[in-house]
Amino acid sequence: MRPSWDEYYMEMAEVAKKRSTCLRRQVGAVIVKNQRILASGYNGAPSSILHCEEAGCLREKLQVPSGERHELCRGLHAEQNTIIQAALHGVGIKDSTIYVTHMPCIICTKMMINAGIKQLIYKGDYPDSLSQEMLKEAGIIVKKYSKDESS
Repeated sequence: MRPSWDEYYMEMAEVAKKRSTCLRRQVGAVIVKNQRILASGYNGAPSSILHCEEAGCLREKLQVPSGERHELCRGLHAEQNTIIQAALHGVGIKDSTIYVTHMPCIICTKMMINAGIKQLIYKGDYPDSLSQEMLKEAGIIVKKYSKDESS
């Protein structure tokens, strides 16, 4: 059976997350426009920097709860890496859709708003109510992915 577009792109985000080097949560993201994949990414340390699986997790060491103190991390989030990859390669993502395996944090949400992303489809939850408030205020269409409801 042929997958729906939402199912197809979310599966791609799930594949991207397999490259994650985060010890706490693996996340993948794919940016799509007009049924074309523009960029993909996963969470992990910047290029040429030791990954957490090698250097250890600073957040675990400091016992930082999930959803707090994002600056205390070696890694970039999947959404950040995906937006950066598009920018690095000169790919415009205005009016695009981002598929993410987890609801974005507030930092990623602000980047998505300023990058002109118009729709977010996410799978797993994340403890960040401010993110949800700002997505709504910015007019970004937000859908929680459900295989049964995918288009």
